[in-house]
This record gives sequence, structure tokens and C-alpha cells, in this order.
Amino acid sequence: MRILFAVAALCIASYAQAQAPKQTQGQVSAPREARMPQRIVLVDRIVAVVGREVVTASELAGRRELTEQQLRRQGTPLPERGILERQILERLILDKAQLQLARENGIRVEELQLDRALERIAENNSMTLSAFRQALEKDGVAFEKFRDEVRQQIQLQRLREREVDDRIEVSDSEIDQFLDEAKSSSGARNEYNLIHVLVRLPEQASPEQTDRARQKAEKARAESVSGVDFAKIAAGYSDAPDALQGGNMGWRAEDRLPEIFASAVKSLRPGETSSVLRSPGGFHVVKLIEQRGAEAQAPVVQTHARHILVKTSEITSENDARRRLADLRERVVTGGADFAELARLHSADGSATRGGDLDWLYPGDTVPEFERAMSALKPGEVSQPFKSTFGWHLVLVLERRAAGLTEDRRRMQARLALKERKADEAFQEWLRQLRDRTYVEMRLEDR
Repeated sequence: MRILFAVAALCIASYAQAQAPKQTQGQVSAPREARMPQRIVLVDRIVAVVGREVVTASELAGRRELTEQQLRRQGTPLPERGILERQILERLILDKAQLQLARENGIRVEELQLDRALERIAENNSMTLSAFRQALEKDGVAFEKFRDEVRQQIQLQRLREREVDDRIEVSDSEIDQFLDEAKSSSGARNEYNLIHVLVRLPEQASPEQTDRARQKAEKARAESVSGVDFAKIAAGYSDAPDALQGGNMGWRAEDRLPEIFASAVKSLRPGETSSVLRSPGGFHVVKLIEQRGAEAQAPVVQTHARHILVKTSEITSENDARRRLADLRERVVTGGADFAELARLHSADGSATRGGDLDWLYPGDTVPEFERAMSALKPGEVSQPFKSTFGWHLVLVLERRAAGLTEDRRRMQARLALKERKADEAFQEWLRQLRDRTYVEMRLEDR
């Protein structure tokens, strides 16, 4: 999970008391209100209004400070402060617009789901949650702030899935064409490690706006060609969500790249930068870092497994669930109990009626935590209790086999590849439309 650290700074308030003048003989007493100590409140300045919310100067300064720390850790030269500040403000505006929409659509993150997400982040950093919390606080990041940021990132991801990913359609004719092209290429596929800049355009951009955006993209390209660090260019110019990560797209197979990028990178050598590319969302500049041939596809290995699921609740705690499964495992491993019968009696999964039988599973059919635990087992072995987003599990691997892809499976993989190819462009277009219809009043220059 990609996590952007954001700290919303608190408003600063200070109080000063004025000494009430002493009353001398013959003077008329001042009204009681006039003799009360005066209170001066220094309020935070508003730098932008976004719908029903505001972005404050302290919020912007806090995000800028954390961004500068992040860029320094990455070894990225810092853009000019004014440029970086405007880029960060635009990201704050988009985040607030998305979060407002998420709340309007009832997208919430339950505390238990948030706790599990934080545990997975800690595990990915090879730490316990307690150790991860200490590491954050050592770096000056308050854990509650980080927790709120993770909550927001989950909300944003769910909003994207609802508004963009789930609405992407792939026709049967597109799948047929994709599979035909794959056959004609004799299996030869390339993978590319790319970084990019996006200069976004409003939906109904005027000629002047279009010209300014093109010039900005051309300037970014010129700096890239002249050898300026591309991460610095992305931080200073790009409107893409990955701008502060250096515009890094990572390794992408050719068939999973947006078409506009797939066409451009074929003519590039590693280290070269594309010309300015135009899409419905704006102008792009792409730099090719590395290129490699995709590894030959290994035979697909299927796993036949059974499992028992115990869900946590107000009645069943995490420790209770883990302990119940540990007892069941002991009964199977040392007591010779029948796993299928225990699954029928104790599993909360729909497979319980089948003795927990999951049938033959392809890689990717289950959530990552389940697949990792299952892949580590030999046929006949029972896992230790482990947790996923669904609850606590016990898995028994029955057997494995090498299998070719069925026609249905090939079409499903083609559909996923085409959806991924369309997803980036669709998301950028959706962000542009959201930004255009959100009321935004900029006050950054009001000093």
C-alpha cells in the first residue's frame, strides 16, 4: 500500500492580557467590559476553500515539511519552495474533494478493518505493530495522525474502485483482439520500467489553458533531456498522484500499459525521454529507465485445499479465534481428527458444508495472506492459524498439480489486463472531472 504521510497542523492561539488602567480619584469608572483583559487570538490563515472545507496555511506547511523530508530521504533534489507548495496544495485539494465525495457516498472504514490494515503495514516492514508505532514516533510522525492517513487512503481506494475501476467495461471483441495479438507475437512480450509527468487539463480547457499546459510539459521534457533529476521534475511539474514518488510507474508489461505509453516507449532506449504526449486528460512526458523481456510463463500450479474460517466479533476476540484454531489443529495433527468433519462443525465459511473443500485453486484466486500461508505448505500439511481480511484460518493442502490455462481462464486474464490498461487513464479522467465540478477558491497568494 502506498502511504503518503500527512499531518494536519493545529491552529495556534495565544493570549495577551492588557493591564487595566488604575482608577484615580475623580475619574469615571470604565464599563466592566472595557476593564476586562483583552484576548488576542491568532487564527490560521485559509489558503484554499474546497467545497465545504478549507485548507489552512498550517496544514499546507505541515504537508510541505513532511514532503521535503520524504524527498530528502529519497535523495531527490527539492524543487523551488513556491513550486512545491503549489503542487502540494493541488494534491490537498484533490484529496479533500475525494474524501468529501466518499463521505457523501457512505464510504466508511470500520475500526477493525483499520487495525488490520495497520498490522499488515507493520508486517510488510518486518515489525510488530508496537515496534512500527515506535519507529513512526521516532521519526516525528504521531501514530494517530498516521492512523488517520491510512483510514483516508483506504477510503480513497474504495472510492476509486466504486467510481472508476468497477465501471470499466471490456467487450468480448476487445478480448478476442487481445488474444489474437498475443498469438501473433509468438509469446514475445516486453516489460518497461517507466517514470512520467502528467500536466492535467480542465475538461473544457480554453486555448490559453491548453497552451500553458503544453508549455509546462515541454519545459519538464527539456529539463529531463538536459539531465535534471526526473524525481525533482515530477515533484515540481506533475499532477499525477505518484508525483511525489518521482512519477515512478514501476515495471509494467507492455499489454498493461496505457496505449498512449505503449506506443511511445517502443521507440525509446533506456534513459531516453518521450516527446510530449497528448491524452484526453492532459499532456504526458515519459522516461524509460529499463527494459527487459518478460520471463517465459511457467506452468501454472494449482492447489487443492480445505480450510476452516473463524470470524472475530464482539463475542469472539482475536485471541479466542486463534486459540480455537490452534486447538483444532492439535486435534488434527496429533489426535488424528478428520479435518473435513471439523470444518463442517466449526467453519464460518460457505465451504463448511463441503468439509471446507475449496476445490482446485489457481494462483491469485485467494487473498494474499491466504495464498502465502497455503503456498508454504506441502501436501498433507496443516498451517498454523493465520489471519486475513476475512478472519482467522486453518488450511490443509491436499494435493497440487501442474495445469494449463483453460480458455475461460485465458479470457479472464485478458480481461484483467485490459482493465488494468484502461484504469490509469480512466482514473485521471475521473479526477479531472471531479476537480472541475468541485468548488475551489484559491487564496494562497493572499498575504
